[in-house]
Amino acid sequence: MSTSVPAGAVVTGAGRGLGKEIARLLVERGHLVLVTDVDQAAAEAAAAELGDRAVARAVDVRDHVQVEAARDDIVARAGRLDTWVNNAGVLFTGPAWEQSADARRLMVEVNTLGMINGTVAAIRAMSTSKGGHVVNIVSLAGLTAVPGEAVYAGSKHAAIGFSTSTMADLRAAGVKHVDISCVCPDGIWTPMLHDKLDDPGSAMSFSGKLLQPAEVVEAVRGVLDKPRLITAIPGWRGIVARLSGAVPGFGLKAMPLIAAQGRRVQRKLLSSGGPPGR
Repeated sequence: MSTSVPAGAVVTGAGRGLGKEIARLLVERGHLVLVTDVDQAAAEAAAAELGDRAVARAVDVRDHVQVEAARDDIVARAGRLDTWVNNAGVLFTGPAWEQSADARRLMVEVNTLGMINGTVAAIRAMSTSKGGHVVNIVSLAGLTAVPGEAVYAGSKHAAIGFSTSTMADLRAAGVKHVDISCVCPDGIWTPMLHDKLDDPGSAMSFSGKLLQPAEVVEAVRGVLDKPRLITAIPGWRGIVARLSGAVPGFGLKAMPLIAAQGRRVQRKLLSSGGPPGR
């Protein structure tokens, strides 16, 4: 690879919100970034905004053929794949038995299968070259129970289980030059939550400190500099989530209080027009 060409990177779900900001970070770090999104127009607009080190491609992460084609595209353009960020995600709220089969399937296929497709595609390129780093944007919902978001939480628990187990497989196979990092943020004020202020099923996403995308981008920057298998944002919420998971009976008893706090925050934000920086 020519030294004048930056290493390749791919970000899924990068047409807007957090994914676009992660792509911006990678451009600033000198990567040639493939901005992917199921919405081709959104991907193209984001890439145009990010400049000549960003290119767009429509990718449905549920389709492994499209995911592998995106990998091959960036390798052809940049010479190698250095960083892959699985950011694409879907959230529907409410008890699982009240959700449609299509909604349940979409969450599992995008949040779990899509992340698996991206991770596998990236590893196949990275393990035969100079190595690289897969960053999976998960959620605190991957670490604990989340009333009102059971299927979403299940899909994110699967993402954690797959990521940590795959890291174990890589090391067992003697592959030491490929890393996987899971970033698990609390609720983020992105388009995913913009229409959830009057949705009681999403109260848990509002029960802590509602994060701005820039805070999550900084966490991604941190794991790119120093890989870490699981990073919760903020850290104290990660501790609470893990304690709830370790003692599920206690966690279930505390959930109504936490959800009530989330509903109070939702009402406050509804009356004020949302958090600053929207």
